[in-house]
Amino acid sequence: MHPISADTAQSSPPLSEAPRPSEPRVREALRVVPVQTARDLRRFIKVPWQIYANEPNWIPPLLLEQRHSLGKKNPFFEHARGQYWIAYRGAEPVGRISAQVDDLHIERYNDATGHFGLLEAVDDPEVFAALFGTAEAWLRDRGMERVVGPFNLSINGDIGLLVHGFDTPPMFLMSHGHPYYDARVTEQGYRKAKDVVAYLLDPSLAPPDVMLGSARRADHSGRIQIRPIRRPKLRQEMVVLSEIFNDAWSNNWNFVPFTPAEFDDLGDSLRLFVPPEFVQIAEVDGRPAAMIVIVPNVGECIRDLNGRLLPFGWARLLWRLKWRGPRSARVALLGVRKEYHRSTLATALAFGLINAVRQPVLDHRIERLELSWTLEDNHPMRRIKERIGARKYKTYRLYEKSTREPAHRQDKPSTTDEHR
Repeated sequence: MHPISADTAQSSPPLSEAPRPSEPRVREALRVVPVQTARDLRRFIKVPWQIYANEPNWIPPLLLEQRHSLGKKNPFFEHARGQYWIAYRGAEPVGRISAQVDDLHIERYNDATGHFGLLEAVDDPEVFAALFGTAEAWLRDRGMERVVGPFNLSINGDIGLLVHGFDTPPMFLMSHGHPYYDARVTEQGYRKAKDVVAYLLDPSLAPPDVMLGSARRADHSGRIQIRPIRRPKLRQEMVVLSEIFNDAWSNNWNFVPFTPAEFDDLGDSLRLFVPPEFVQIAEVDGRPAAMIVIVPNVGECIRDLNGRLLPFGWARLLWRLKWRGPRSARVALLGVRKEYHRSTLATALAFGLINAVRQPVLDHRIERLELSWTLEDNHPMRRIKERIGARKYKTYRLYEKSTREPAHRQDKPSTTDEHR
């Protein structure tokens, strides 16, 4: 795709004819340029450094991890196609966006839906219009009639724009954002598709009686056994976790299964810093039925590395993880197989898993535990989290739009309902 121009302003005057202070400064042309080379990808990855230069709660991601997750070797691209773009105002990057078509989503839903993601931009409606116009045209050219996002890059990864909870940094594998993003996106004709929420829990709180009762009943029934993953058999254990995930989440909104390659890739990433006792599997009559996965908040340990592990970043990160350790963590996965969803075992399994990881979390001196993300209308799981004392503290929004809508249509910006 060729770069597009989104500005017809006259070119800037020569240096010898610089405008007088009283004259308005001519804006430089806005261009949206596709990422085509490794050098372009490095520039794409670095755009957030510009967007969040003065934002104290943003944590620079590790550049090495970003190059892997956004590069061609990401197993997501075994079943998906995508394109990245950078918006420039003159020579300065002012935004970025991705568009992707996930063939697994199309096969499952047959709904001609593509996705946008990785959105970052300065507070300029013109930049948002140019980015979305480019991404939507790319999706339309590939037969997509609807756009949903942001997915970064998949429903199984970091999703949504932050619309509530800007006052604290994001947990590991979650995103930050600017308050103006919601208005800029809805100005492009997007409306809310779904909210997902994050809860915060103090793990030192005494477990409620209902949780302890469920855990005791699970122990006494003899049917439920809860154990940590077996590190020497990590590959086999990752297969177990992926099978539970792909069953437990299969009725969720926009669900797409993890492929074996994607789950292996996830396991390779997490085994370096996730203690085995942070991953627990519950078995019913000897068969894996539920799981919980807790990820230490590596963001605490990389915040001052500016994304770089060389030359000394690796040593600092490993020392901090091993000896100091983060004081926060995230429950990234908590799921129960579908066959138990409408039985009393579902609550016993969920509470039993939460109780099983409580002491390991305290042993690692974790003081704040995020439980995320949860669909806003997943009321059974939300009730479980609220009954153990967790409080909702961040909301992320997914948007949708028909690509057949007129480009000039603008909807009233949405507002965040904190009681959803």
